[in-house]
Amino acid sequence: MSTATGAPTASADTTNPPATTACAAADKHAATTASTAAASLRATTATAAPKPGGRARGWQLRFAVLSLVWGFSFLFIKVGTQGFAPLQVTLGRVGFGALVLLAVLAVKRERLPRSPRTWAHLTVAAFFLNALPFSLFAYAELTIPSTLAGICNATSPLWGMALSVVALSEDRPTRRRVAGLGLGFLGVLTVLGAWQGFAGTDLTGTVMALGASLSYAVGWIYVRRTLAGVQHSHLSMSSTQLLLATAQLAVVTPLFTTAPADYPLIPLLAVFALGALGTGLAFLIQYGLVAEIGPTTAQMVTYFIPVIATAAGVALLHEQLSWNTPVGALIVLAGAALTQSRPRPSRPAPLRSDATSA
Repeated sequence: MSTATGAPTASADTTNPPATTACAAADKHAATTASTAAASLRATTATAAPKPGGRARGWQLRFAVLSLVWGFSFLFIKVGTQGFAPLQVTLGRVGFGALVLLAVLAVKRERLPRSPRTWAHLTVAAFFLNALPFSLFAYAELTIPSTLAGICNATSPLWGMALSVVALSEDRPTRRRVAGLGLGFLGVLTVLGAWQGFAGTDLTGTVMALGASLSYAVGWIYVRRTLAGVQHSHLSMSSTQLLLATAQLAVVTPLFTTAPADYPLIPLLAVFALGALGTGLAFLIQYGLVAEIGPTTAQMVTYFIPVIATAAGVALLHEQLSWNTPVGALIVLAGAALTQSRPRPSRPAPLRSDATSA
C-alpha cells in the first residue's frame, strides 16, 4: 500500500513510481503505498541491476508475501474503521509502521538524516505519500467496498503518467502511453458503471479513493524532483518519512476525533497488521526485492494488489461483486501496464555484401 499501501509505494497501497510502475514505486505505483522509501527507492535505484544469482534465492516467496500483505491492506482498513475513526486508523497505521522501521534502523545502527532541507522535503513527502492518501482511503471505505478501494489504488500509475508529462521534462508522451492512459480511465468508468449513471456507487467515497491514488502520484513526482540525489539509505529516509507522517496525524487526529471509549480486539488487530505488516514490514520486503531482482520485476506486485484485495473482500467480508467491477479492473491494469511499457529497440538491419563488388 502503498500502499494499501503507501509503500514504496511509498505507498503501502501502491507500490510504484509514476514513470515506470503500474505504484508505488521506482524511478520510477516505487515501487511502497507507498513511502519515500518506495518512491525514493525507485527514484534512486531504477537503473540498478539485479544481483547475480538473485533469482535463485526464493524471491518469489517474498514477492507473494508482499502481494498478499498489500492486497489485504484494504480489508484491514475496512475492519479497522468498524471500531475506530478513519483518522485513528491512519494514525495507528503510520505509528506501528514507523516503530517497525525504527526498530530495524536501531538494529542496523543507522541514523536518521540530519539535514534540515531533507527533513523539510520528507515532511511534504510524508503528507502526500502517507498521511493524506492513507486517510482518504480510510474515509472512503466508510461508504465503498474494500474491493473498489483496491481497484482505485491501481489507478496511481495512470495519474502518475499524466502528471509526469507536465511536471517532469524527461517524460515525453508517446502514442503507447496516451493509449494506456485512455484505456485505464475507460476501465475506471467501467468499474463505476458510468452507463447506468453510477447507480449503486457512492461517488464521494469513490472520489476520495481516486484522490488517494492521485496523492501518491503527486508525492512520487515531488520525491523525484527533490530527493533523488540525497545520500541516505532508503531505510533511514523511509523511517523519517513515517515518523513525520505520524507526527502530522498526531496533531490533526485529536482535533477531529474523540478518544475511543474502548478498543475492540478485531479492529485493533487489523490496525496493527495494517501498520506493522502492510506499512513497516512491506517496505523492508520491497527494498530487498528491488535490490535483488531490480525495480522492473519488483514493481509487478502492483498488478496483483487489486486482484487480492477483491478476492479478500468477497471471500472474507462478503462484499458484492457485479460483472463490471472485475472487467473494469482488468481494463485499468491493462492501461496501467501500457503506460509503463517501452517499445523494443529496433535492431539494425544486417549488413549485406554487395554481390557486384570485387
